[in-house]
Amino acid sequence: MFTSHTRRLLTAAATAVTLLISTGASANAAPSSTAVEQVLTWTADDSFTEYRSAPATAVAGPATLVFENSAATGNTTGMQHTLTFETGNPAYNSDVDVNILADPFDSNGGRWTVDVVLTPGTYRYFCAIPGHGTMTGLLVVTGSGADTTPPTVTASVTGERDANGAYIGTATVALSATDAGSGVARIEYAVDGGAFSGYEAPVPVSTPGPHTVAYRATDVAGNTSEPGSVSFVVVEATGPDTTPPVATASVSGERDADGGYVGSALVTLSATDADSGVARIEYAVDGAAYRTYTAPVTVDQPGQHTVAYRATDAAGNTSAPRSVSFTVVSAPQRDCPVTDTRPVVWVGTINSGVPNRMVASGCTINNAIEDERAWLNHGQFVAHATDVAERLHHLGVISHEEHATLVDAAERSGVGKPDGRNGYRGLLDRSGASFALWEQVGAGGFSRNADGSITSRPVGGLGMLWFPVRAYGDFSLKLQWRDDAPGDGRANSGVFVRFPHVHQHPDESRPEWVAIKYGHELQILDRPDGDQYKSGSVYGFDRVDLAGAGVTPKGTWNDYEIRVVGQHYSVFRNGVLINEYHNTPDAVFDPPRPDDPGGAGRQHTSGYIGVQNHGATDVVSFRNIRIAPLS
Repeated sequence: MFTSHTRRLLTAAATAVTLLISTGASANAAPSSTAVEQVLTWTADDSFTEYRSAPATAVAGPATLVFENSAATGNTTGMQHTLTFETGNPAYNSDVDVNILADPFDSNGGRWTVDVVLTPGTYRYFCAIPGHGTMTGLLVVTGSGADTTPPTVTASVTGERDANGAYIGTATVALSATDAGSGVARIEYAVDGGAFSGYEAPVPVSTPGPHTVAYRATDVAGNTSEPGSVSFVVVEATGPDTTPPVATASVSGERDADGGYVGSALVTLSATDADSGVARIEYAVDGAAYRTYTAPVTVDQPGQHTVAYRATDAAGNTSAPRSVSFTVVSAPQRDCPVTDTRPVVWVGTINSGVPNRMVASGCTINNAIEDERAWLNHGQFVAHATDVAERLHHLGVISHEEHATLVDAAERSGVGKPDGRNGYRGLLDRSGASFALWEQVGAGGFSRNADGSITSRPVGGLGMLWFPVRAYGDFSLKLQWRDDAPGDGRANSGVFVRFPHVHQHPDESRPEWVAIKYGHELQILDRPDGDQYKSGSVYGFDRVDLAGAGVTPKGTWNDYEIRVVGQHYSVFRNGVLINEYHNTPDAVFDPPRPDDPGGAGRQHTSGYIGVQNHGATDVVSFRNIRIAPLS
């Protein structure tokens, strides 16, 4: 976790490699070991309108940028300043993305360095601190130091080989390139004398016979390497595929003392084929016609049932039908884990307008819709929602018009669709650019992993990584978290929502406490002892025990959704509603905290988003953070 004065240092050279550096990391205080011929220095003092000094010209090629905002450069107030390079204006160069924030009290004493590669043209830089954007300037780069050396390209071929060294079935060619100057812009390849194509992933070659794959690479400065090549032979796999797939079935669900499945049975089918591969799986329920299997099959009619199944491979071989038999018994009326008491029925992010009402003991229509389940696809969810609507209409719970309205809302919703089609905006995805938009306040920190997830660092103390780009009103926030505490311990963390801007608040001297005191923390803690607020709790106001939270094993990714509408908070874990809380002005923090403003201090209609790092042993990871507004 960064300290309260820590900020990000981001540099992206023409190779589009993004580097995030925080105070406390060894790379912060000095440039890398790469030889750099020119050093360009910016300094700042107490002025809000101009840098104290700044370079005006440079030559193309490697350079070390130095930004210092310290007592030595004349900063006597402790004011933070940034050095930010413009990347979104086509009038200026956009290949170097630099965003350095420094102040005299950070771990480097306000002096930061970063290595970049400059290209001919003009860069525009400015101070990005809100309210102080008039500190601007231009850096003109001439081409006298241009890169003239082409990249170095290598190739490797993999695959199963016979005794003569030929590749059986398929040979896969992987290419890579390096460039010490301006960086690699693209890699290209050509198969058997054809035209060169852009390389994006390893190239499979499966046509029997001899082959040659040529390759080359071009750097940002336009230098292209001489073509290299690799040659090999591909032979057919011996013998045609005459063996059908092996299909298996499993039945799951709650069972009674006699072995019957209570309410419904879920039949899951799978198949394997070692030769040509599985083409399709089919099933038939109780002697009906075979249907293509796309998702686990739910059988919920009371009585004895038989599900037959078979599989076909790519060569056309079909397995002999097999079957599994079981009994379904009627489910007794039961309570839902948490009654969804929202006044209207929501389908994903769609407000259907249909009044919510009880349909069973402790269960409402919102509970029955199950829009937070991990649906295989959108069609599967729509079929489920249609079935629910038909049953409720048949029972007289909803009218014919309300039935049609619920089905229409399900069809318009994004439930079961990829997030890009579901109304959600990614705040933290696999790209380094998304992580660079977040800011750390308080102690400790988060590190970005190769898969795009982030993990709290086991150093420092209490802190928060927050998304300062914008505040959100009513919203659905989705993310995944994983308890990575060392040894047998369990991590303590949380998600902050609806808190004010941490740098524009009277308590900004401890910005991480702005979220704690003036927003709400949705707790993450699966530990049976320790803090009384467990996962899903609204910290200080509404407790959830571990049984209600549905604990998963440590090291398992958990889905979290936090919905905030007005002053109503709903928390879902792995598709199950585990807590609902309505924030009232007279709510009091429990146990009492004299300086806490209570519910009245949290009556915001919008606010920011953040995730917490709690301490050295509370290691937790987050990924796939996205948000959708709710009207």
